Amino acid sequence: MKSDSKNLPPVFLSAIPLCVLVFLISSIVYVFGSDALAGASQIALLVAAAIAVGFGVFFGYTSWQKFECEVVKKISEVSQAIIILLLIGALSGAWMVSGIVPMFIYCGLQIISPECFLFVACVICAIVSLITGSSWTTIATIGIALIGIGKALGFSDGWIAGAIISGAYFGDKISPLSDTTVLASSSSGTPLFTHIRYMLYTTIPSLIIALLIYTIYGLTITASQEIHAQVISTGIKNTFNLTPFLFIVPAITGLLIAKKAPPIVVLFLSTLFAMILAIIFQPQILHKISPDETDGICSIFKGVMISVYGTTNTDTGIELLNKLVSTKGMAGMMSTVWLILCAMVFGASMSATGMLESIMMLFVRFTKSAVSLVASTACVGTFMNTICGDQYLSIIMITNMFRKTYEDAGFESRLLSRTTEDSVTVTSALVPWNTCGMTQSTVLGVSVFTYAPFAFFNLVSPLMTILVAAIGYKIFRNGAPLRK
Repeated sequence: MKSDSKNLPPVFLSAIPLCVLVFLISSIVYVFGSDALAGASQIALLVAAAIAVGFGVFFGYTSWQKFECEVVKKISEVSQAIIILLLIGALSGAWMVSGIVPMFIYCGLQIISPECFLFVACVICAIVSLITGSSWTTIATIGIALIGIGKALGFSDGWIAGAIISGAYFGDKISPLSDTTVLASSSSGTPLFTHIRYMLYTTIPSLIIALLIYTIYGLTITASQEIHAQVISTGIKNTFNLTPFLFIVPAITGLLIAKKAPPIVVLFLSTLFAMILAIIFQPQILHKISPDETDGICSIFKGVMISVYGTTNTDTGIELLNKLVSTKGMAGMMSTVWLILCAMVFGASMSATGMLESIMMLFVRFTKSAVSLVASTACVGTFMNTICGDQYLSIIMITNMFRKTYEDAGFESRLLSRTTEDSVTVTSALVPWNTCGMTQSTVLGVSVFTYAPFAFFNLVSPLMTILVAAIGYKIFRNGAPLRK
């Protein structure tokens, strides 16, 4: 039997690989805990993909050649993301060893009070990502510093990473420089700034709710935690050569971003300049990193190279600070790259067999009112992040799938573009095997399962878009408002 667009597998058959994946991932999380993404989850994705392809080929919904072509296509779509991920690993190592991140942590501990840290961290990330248009760049730079400050102040990993993720994705969602913002508006046929203005009705309330929660929790900080921060500050000052010159690299990075330089160029140059500063200001650290016992140029060269590609452990005399300033470089990103590749194989299997389209069409059948249409779009958007493992592909598929449905129902295209961003863009960081979830968890060193319950902006946004649709505020059908 030949496969075509009209010959889709039944929903119950299409759901089997997904159910197997959910069962395996749940079992893996229970057994492996925080190490769930170290390898076992990758196997789960491949097993689920094998089941999908097996069913597809056996029942004639696809061919092995079509599956192979789909795998190549999906991996090529994330090739740039993989390069960026490796460069982020290099940047994090170089920025740490050069003293840039320790300098940020030290200054942050002197300026930011524990009570308002989560609020400030979220706002700072929101501003930076709004300016840069990139949650990845924001988290890879200022996010790394904030995670260190938060730990020094005594906050748990989940709360710190949740605040950082919330702020970063707020800016990424509404910045005119964001690729997801441009993609959602263009693929739905909505003018860019019309799309951005319309998103404010759901995005601002979601951020306010998140900031209120972070503020309330921050008030629970005790005086003992402030003393703890002072110990960390002293340890940083005694270990690294702190100088204002270290801020040169962040300043250059900001300038490159303002000039709209490609992300790969920004990350590479930022890493290179940080390596130079490490040689100039932190030679004592590089000597300790190098396996050589001599203190010559060769030792410094080895130290700076290892800091970029390998694992570094700097002894500060304080156990917590040792963990904060340790890095894994590019090598630390390899398990994430592995996970991305396996996620793309699973996505390719669901797409090539038509199982993905079959499940998506099920949601379309329940779209009768504004609320049901928006809710279906939000649910499918979140679902697509789980299946495809990539937010860009999810945005394209959602807008293409629902665009005619919105038009036939008389709703504006901006409602589709807003709902897509409210669901796809923000929830991508909450899926462990999505490219965004994998990247952010690796960069911050915090499992998705740990920070997801505290990424309140990302959690509230899909619910807020459904609530606004239920209220009918600023929603028009055939040119007339739903609520007068």
